[in-house]
Amino acid sequence: MFFHGIDYQHLLIQFPVLSPRLTILQQNHSQKEDRKHLLEQFGFEPVHFLESSKTYSVKKCLNACFNFGNVIFAFSSLPQPLLQLSPHEVGVPVVDTRKAKAIFIQNRELINKIKRLYPQIPVFIMVKKMFS
Repeated sequence: MFFHGIDYQHLLIQFPVLSPRLTILQQNHSQKEDRKHLLEQFGFEPVHFLESSKTYSVKKCLNACFNFGNVIFAFSSLPQPLLQLSPHEVGVPVVDTRKAKAIFIQNRELINKIKRLYPQIPVFIMVKKMFS
């Protein structure tokens, strides 16, 4: 499985398709430098995902993704081209969030908002204690 964490407010800006190209104007200096490096290396700035495996559990993926946002999308597959960014991280140019297999949140107040955007995708509320 592949996991991507995003803050709900940023999701609304990009909905339904995630692409770093849509957030260029909001990037700080460090993010712009990282973007420049990725463009030089790969030709595009990828949307980052953590990939679960035998050595990197779903629990670890969820913990890490909640550091990046209060909404996590889980995908069983991703569009090509798929770049290996690190041992547990992959990237793609763009992804349609409506193709996610599941959504995870920690804030119960978001459930109705998320279900309105994604009526066909199961939404799971994660208790923070589970991830300590």
